[in-house]
Amino acid sequence: MALKGDLRSFSIVQLLNLIHLARKSGRLSIAAEGEVAELYFQDGKLVYASLRSRPQSLLDVLYQARRLPAKQYKAFKARTQKLNDKALGLLLVNAGYFTPQEILAILRDHYTNIVRKLFTWIEGRFVFESGVPMPKDRIPVRLGLGNLIIEGSRQLREWERLREEIPDLNMALKFVDQPQTDVKSLNLSVEEWRVIAYVNPKNSLRKIARTLKLNDLEIRRIAYALIQAGIVELVRPEDYRPKRVLQHAFVNRSKEESISLVQRIINRISR
Repeated sequence: MALKGDLRSFSIVQLLNLIHLARKSGRLSIAAEGEVAELYFQDGKLVYASLRSRPQSLLDVLYQARRLPAKQYKAFKARTQKLNDKALGLLLVNAGYFTPQEILAILRDHYTNIVRKLFTWIEGRFVFESGVPMPKDRIPVRLGLGNLIIEGSRQLREWERLREEIPDLNMALKFVDQPQTDVKSLNLSVEEWRVIAYVNPKNSLRKIARTLKLNDLEIRRIAYALIQAGIVELVRPEDYRPKRVLQHAFVNRSKEESISLVQRIINRISR
């Protein structure tokens, strides 16, 4: 009988811990974020992982890991279309491009990154089907879950802390009048810059997240970092009579106000 449930009542970390401790074998399917992930286990170890919307062959994984130049990748892609991963791996090993240990290490890193992505999935459904074998044409690895469980547990604690700090995504952000930190010393990520572009009391965090395709954990993490940096503060959108249309940070500002804001925040940070 399959084990089914909701991620709100049974987290991915708890699922991995159950599979690890019970030394389960089978397939774990998780549907969330408009995506479906499939993880395969044997005796409590991860042997294969994939995202249904982005099926990747061994060749794709090697290229994304920067272990194949673009020219070589395209040449192999054209010549090996009919080969499955096992046959392709054997070809690459026999031709001297990789050792078996190198291919397994690259695949372990790839599968690990897929599981790390799943840790950001807070809402969704899961099904564990015992005894379902992994696809025969894929190369299995044997990845212990201990370190991933520890990493996921830390992220789960972070999620709980962020949910306490920012419990309501219907709140908005606004720039503080007097930044509490030296903005010259800040080094913002690409995602933080994208969020800053929509900092406006008319934009709830939920609207920003939907516009930028961020999940609840990601928008809370970025908002909390910007608040702690002293750049923005939380406000209630209803106090500013928000509209339904998402507004850019500089809408309805005069040219002088916009230039001042850019110079004070963005240009100074970039310098």
